[in-house]
Amino acid sequence: MPPGTTAVVGSIATDHLMHFPGRFADHLVADRLDRVSLSFLVDDLVVHRGGVGANIAFGMGVLGQRPVLVGAVGADFADHRAILERHGVDCGGVLTVETAHTPRFTCTTDDDQCQLASFYPGAMTETKNISLAPIVERYGIGLVLVGASDPDAMVAQTEEVRALGVPFAADPSQQLPRLDGDRCRALVDGARYLFTNEYELELLIRKTGWDADEITTRVGLRVTTLSDRGVDIVGRDGTALHVGVVPARTIVDPTGVGDGFRAGFLAGGNGGLGPERAAQLGALVATLVLETNGAQEWVIDADTDVARLREAYGEEAAADIEPVLRAALT
Repeated sequence: MPPGTTAVVGSIATDHLMHFPGRFADHLVADRLDRVSLSFLVDDLVVHRGGVGANIAFGMGVLGQRPVLVGAVGADFADHRAILERHGVDCGGVLTVETAHTPRFTCTTDDDQCQLASFYPGAMTETKNISLAPIVERYGIGLVLVGASDPDAMVAQTEEVRALGVPFAADPSQQLPRLDGDRCRALVDGARYLFTNEYELELLIRKTGWDADEITTRVGLRVTTLSDRGVDIVGRDGTALHVGVVPARTIVDPTGVGDGFRAGFLAGGNGGLGPERAAQLGALVATLVLETNGAQEWVIDADTDVARLREAYGEEAAADIEPVLRAALT
């Protein structure tokens, strides 16, 4: 990891999470997908703090970092801000838009952990008015993660960090469907880290016209999460490693699991861990999120979590990661 504070640019939202007691697949008619009209009666609703940027920043804060969150919110953000700051997140890069609502994520999850979701951007459309230069100068930023946010802002801010000469991580995730090939290439090229899941990587390949090998040559590390099969990490020099998951004791809700992994990976790197150990810490956080209702509700229990790392990855891995976990609690 480059020295300095990490700035996390991305959406800040309220999550409305629901559960459908069944399988979406059982209600989709294969030859009528162009005429889908379905309503699912859900049996649960919870409202939590969320958003890609806020989730990642929260996780890094819990792990003892002091990330700077960058994004746009409405006047209804005060309570969320207080909780983030209490968990170590600096909200000095957050723009408050008095005339708009904080973005809202609405998601229904079925028994297969498949999800149907929608996202209302609200104040997020003003993210493009946030300049990163004063934030970089004020906080001594060493890495900027450009996560899913307003698409125009994502491209503009990526160009800005390039011009500033600051290393950046590309995490386009949910916005890939809204981005054309030129903008996808602009977001990825030259990134220190590229974060995607396997579906997003395939979509990125299709949109950029680059195959996986060419994408990898254009970034420092390509980090691809594989759901319950772990994560693949491939370097520009051709080195590759695979890290498995920390087995979940229960599955509650997958919302924010990928954000949890990114938080753990980046915090591990800031804590001096190499890519493999950082990914193992990320996998632990991802599982903690999966076992919790809400992407910003999980907590660290060092003794328990070190034991889980030992069981998943062995004694040496647990011993290497333990100081980062315990430092987060001091």
